[in-house]
This record gives sequence, structure tokens and C-alpha cells, in this order.
Amino acid sequence: MVDTVLETLRTELADLGNVADIVRVVLRLFVACALGACIGWERELSGAMAGLRTHMLVALGVAMMIMGSQLSGVSQAELSRVLQGIFAGVGFVGAAAIIRPHDGERVHGVTTAASIWATASIAAAAGLGLEAPAIVATIFAVVILAWLRRVERKQLARLPPTGDDHPGAS
Repeated sequence: MVDTVLETLRTELADLGNVADIVRVVLRLFVACALGACIGWERELSGAMAGLRTHMLVALGVAMMIMGSQLSGVSQAELSRVLQGIFAGVGFVGAAAIIRPHDGERVHGVTTAASIWATASIAAAAGLGLEAPAIVATIFAVVILAWLRRVERKQLARLPPTGDDHPGAS
């Protein structure tokens, strides 16, 4: 029985046949999670509904779907369809972050939905082994979310009050 268990384990883990493959998988998943955490942390600090854990889980899931597809030997055309499916699904996650109040107030959560979508694309790049572009895109995303929010608020503070809430970052 022990021999059967060991043989089954060896067979099931054959896709990670050597140390290089194991390191590659761990590195890509780690990079995706770390970059998702950068964006998620910014969202967490801003009080957004989807924060650190959500962004990290989206990143992990997307990177894993990409790598799982690649490890199973799908063609480029099939990988394209996997990506299409991922982004359709991520659209539903983003839609859940958007709230439209019934009392006529402005819509909330669009920026968070966009950050989830950006996180998914960054994780897809990491899952494909394109870590450098994923890191650059994360820096851009954090700058857009954090620094531009400050610039936007300063500009809005200069506008005369209209009686309505000023449009701003969500």
C-alpha cells in the first residue's frame, strides 16, 4: 500500500519534475501575490471594500490558472481563450465592488473594480513569466491610486462648493 501511495504521489507531482520547475512555479505565484498585495494594501488604506486579501486572492487565482493551463500543455490559441474566460470572470468580481445607491447618490467602487481588473492583468503577466512588466505595471497602478488621489483631492478642494458632493476617487 505504501508503494502505491508513493507511486501515486510521484506520478501526480511529475509536472514539477525538477527543481527548476518548482522554483518557477513558486516564484511566479509569489510575484503575483506580492504585486496583488501592493495594490490591495493601497485599497485597504483608502477604505475600499476590496482590499489586501481580495487583491492577493485574485492575483493568485489568475496566475495559477495561467500556469495550470501552460503546464497542461495548452496551445497559444487555447491560452487566449483561458485569458478571455479569466477576464470575464474578473469582470463579475469587479462588478460586485460597484455600489449604486438607490437614493440618487453617486456610484461607488468603480476605482476598486478597476484595481481588481488591473491586478488580474498584472497577475496574468506574472503567471506567464513576464515579471518585469508586471512589476512596472504595479508601480504605475499604485501611483495612479495613491498619488493621483492626493492630486485630485487638492484640485477638488479648490473648486467652489456646489451643494452637491464633489466627484472624487472611490
